[in-house]
Amino acid sequence: EANSKSNGWGTVPSDVRRDIVRFINGTIDWKAVLRMFIGSAQKSHKSSTIKRINKRYPYIHPGKKSNRSANIAISIDQSGSVSDELLEAFFGELNGLSKLATFTVIPFDTRVEDKLVYEWKKGQKHKATRVMNGGTDFDAPTEYVNKAARFDGHIVLTDMQAPAPKPSKCRRMWMTDLTGAENPYFRNGERIIPIKKKLN
Repeated sequence: EANSKSNGWGTVPSDVRRDIVRFINGTIDWKAVLRMFIGSAQKSHKSSTIKRINKRYPYIHPGKKSNRSANIAISIDQSGSVSDELLEAFFGELNGLSKLATFTVIPFDTRVEDKLVYEWKKGQKHKATRVMNGGTDFDAPTEYVNKAARFDGHIVLTDMQAPAPKPSKCRRMWMTDLTGAENPYFRNGERIIPIKKKLN
């Protein structure tokens, strides 16, 4: 909560703030938080089935069954400030999260190239790949997701070292390393999930 406000920490010294963040961070399973985020973004799609009895019109009309699915955009910051180690950490976690849902992966730096956007199928594994190496502009993936208007949620994987983006039309949160979580370039009230260990 303190991180979500510009003056949320008040007069707390930076070294004390850092210790508090590290302590709290050690008690949070951010993988579980990401799974919860994806689960809460899932939509229910109903279809007819004769195997389920219609409660309103039993044996007259077929029943309904629900299939839950989520359409999640994952924007991966590939700017020069994101280290190869951090990029590998992002991909390592997404390999685990792919057990839950199919994602649309959006590599970006100061722009988004349509030809580089791809679908990460549920259950697949991918190696860390760097396809861009420019600066950072969070408006680029935000505009892409807003324009597409088909996503239930947006996760941005980044080092948090760029100005705040424009508002998102769907729920958005940020995943970064401990350094980025402790000292983000901006605070806009959206959730920031840190990797537990500070990367070298």
